Amino acid sequence: MTAVEVLNVSKYYTLGNSQWKRMRRIFSPVVSPDTHPDDEQVRALHNVSFSVAEGEAFGIIGANGSGKSTLLQIIAGILRPTSGSVTMNGRCSTLLELGSGFAPEFTGRQNVYLNATILGLSQEEVAAKFESIERFAGIGDFIDQPIRTYSTGMVLRLAFAVAALSDPRILIVDEALAVGDVAFRQRCMRRIHELRAAGVTILFVSHDTGDVKALCERCLWLEKGKVRGLGESDDVVARYLATTLDRTQLPAPDIQPQAIADHDFGNTPRGAHRFGNGAAEITGISLPAMVDHADTLLRLRIAGKRAVSAPIAGFLVRNQKGENIFGTNSARENHPLPALKPGDEHVIDFRMTMPRLAPGTYSISVAISDGSIGEFEVCDYIEDAISLDVAGTQPIGGYMELPCSAVTIHRS
Repeated sequence: MTAVEVLNVSKYYTLGNSQWKRMRRIFSPVVSPDTHPDDEQVRALHNVSFSVAEGEAFGIIGANGSGKSTLLQIIAGILRPTSGSVTMNGRCSTLLELGSGFAPEFTGRQNVYLNATILGLSQEEVAAKFESIERFAGIGDFIDQPIRTYSTGMVLRLAFAVAALSDPRILIVDEALAVGDVAFRQRCMRRIHELRAAGVTILFVSHDTGDVKALCERCLWLEKGKVRGLGESDDVVARYLATTLDRTQLPAPDIQPQAIADHDFGNTPRGAHRFGNGAAEITGISLPAMVDHADTLLRLRIAGKRAVSAPIAGFLVRNQKGENIFGTNSARENHPLPALKPGDEHVIDFRMTMPRLAPGTYSISVAISDGSIGEFEVCDYIEDAISLDVAGTQPIGGYMELPCSAVTIHRS
């Protein structure tokens, strides 16, 4: 069943503040480039269409000013589209602009009842959930103080608690979580994942593409109000990053694992997404098949195509949800690499002791860049260059198991 359907949605704004133009817009509120050709138009959205299935997590990415927030406000019913339609099936909770829907003179408690009632809950249902909302927000005695006395973070805490704990069937989250502290942001993300597992439909906007990949199966890429990409998150995010960071999209890699003495390597590189300026290229990758509880060697072979004065080689390991597990590079490890000239070929070894990872499939992305940790140009980046399957029957509480030699009890 479709939870959200957006069909050919456009939104235009007319510039100009003359009294005549304002009067004309009152009697002709629907604005398009053809309505009043003498008026200057701002196109916030243009013919945007997509659908989101019930229980799906759907991401929306794009640069500032691309129309993401406008689109969410139209979906939530806050704005009317100039043309097109939006169909929603299910109770919708939104977390858009901070404090939207909150009465500043009302207390936090009164605003919880007000907003939850607007979302469709009865007074009895709000009363039953209030303790959970208050505990999640964690603002203490401020719950009985006017909203105007709250800090930005406190408003976010209360707004998210109401939106996420009011039994929504559709949850819309804009970039508001970016202003929260680390601990609360992690709690919010855990709650979003819980809602996702419970079958709640989620529309999620974030500039953190790692969160989008970890949470969302599919995503929409907006650019200047138009759909630039729509599909699986890994594919759309990779193309968005390559374009946003002004990097040249390179052909898909044709890299074969390089054999290392006394080891048998069976990894097959994938690397569907690759970009960089081409000054240097990764021409070989190898990794032992068994890495659990063992000294591991990741080897990269790089070739210079143009002069690279300060090369940095690195890698990043992600789990099957797209979450970053760990990674490093030669600069961070304080091992500067020699400069590359056209035709040079270097082999870089990363030796590490791999912890016991939770069972699953992991991907390793690799890169070579030129510069420093703070400022660099990517020469070659290969997303998900190779995969790693970790088997195991013993449960792990989290992403990995760290060595713990003993538990000691001391008398006090």
